[in-house]
Amino acid sequence: MQEITVTRTTHPKSKPDQSALGFGKYYTDHMLLMDYTAGIGWHEPRIVPFADLELHPAAVVLHYGTEIFEGLKAYRRPDGRVQLFRPMENVRRMNNSARRMALPTMDEELGLECLRKFVEVEQDWVPSAPGTSLYLRPFMIATGADLALHGIREARYVLIASPVASYFPDGLKPVKIMVEDEDVRAVRGGTGEAKCGGNYAASTRAGDRAEAKGYSQVLWLDGVERKYVEEVGSMNIMFKIAGRVVTPKLTGSILPGITRKSAIELLTSQGVPVDERLISVDELRQACEDGTLEEAWGIGTAAIISPVGALAFGDREYTIHGGEIGPFSQKLYDDLSGIQWGRKPDPFGWTFPVDQPAGAPDCQK
Repeated sequence: MQEITVTRTTHPKSKPDQSALGFGKYYTDHMLLMDYTAGIGWHEPRIVPFADLELHPAAVVLHYGTEIFEGLKAYRRPDGRVQLFRPMENVRRMNNSARRMALPTMDEELGLECLRKFVEVEQDWVPSAPGTSLYLRPFMIATGADLALHGIREARYVLIASPVASYFPDGLKPVKIMVEDEDVRAVRGGTGEAKCGGNYAASTRAGDRAEAKGYSQVLWLDGVERKYVEEVGSMNIMFKIAGRVVTPKLTGSILPGITRKSAIELLTSQGVPVDERLISVDELRQACEDGTLEEAWGIGTAAIISPVGALAFGDREYTIHGGEIGPFSQKLYDDLSGIQWGRKPDPFGWTFPVDQPAGAPDCQK
């Protein structure tokens, strides 16, 4: 494995007040860079002082959007140690995104060691206040200066980090969402299952319209029939209908969420079956009308669980579980967050202490 060199800053920043972190407001002292050159591969992984990036005006990423990213967190355990949550899943998903966007993949062990080493260097930035964490943003961009559209010859991998507050500083507050029936997020065969910036940029218009109507997120439908539920905002979605947990199956246009996967595995281990299947918007409307939609929640890295308290179809709005978080989603949040922050046992081998060698067996989970 390539050695990751470290050049420490000579001007360390003051740590921000943990009671006012927000999301993405502050950045740590360093960043990790690594370059790709066709015929050579990935080379020169290095941790350097945080600084602006310099790009040629003709860099491919600026003209053709050749970019992917990931999002994960480092957590401060009660005993003071720092751990990651299923980081190899992020490494593998980033490689899957790279394949779809024709960007270079990287060796899994190298990708994991980049995450581990970087957090080890920046571990003093991992906050300890309840609900806080260090958000990690690895991303990859095509850097070659070439306006011709062809295979990628030069790229750069960058890893930055930001200490962040709890997604719900005042507790799990249900959000109101609306079904989006004009724009679509993705289609099968497109880039929906890749984590690339274009997916998020294209979703902004619908999100702005929803916000203007008093809703926090949109519920996306499939891009062909406009019939089946896919995601909510930038998260996966789950429902408890007539006592059963259901979630849209991964059809190629839905991001394979790591928190989603973890929730399914956790619930299954507890004897709670989860149905991964097509869910039509008509079925969901009917469940709202007859009261069988008991709970609904978005699920993703940032929030873990984001309970849904109201769902709108056009001009008709339905309240879910009295507009309050339900006991099932509350327990799921408590179980997942307990493992992530080290407050509960991890029987799955999902947690990865940053002082653990990157080749250790558990990091493959």
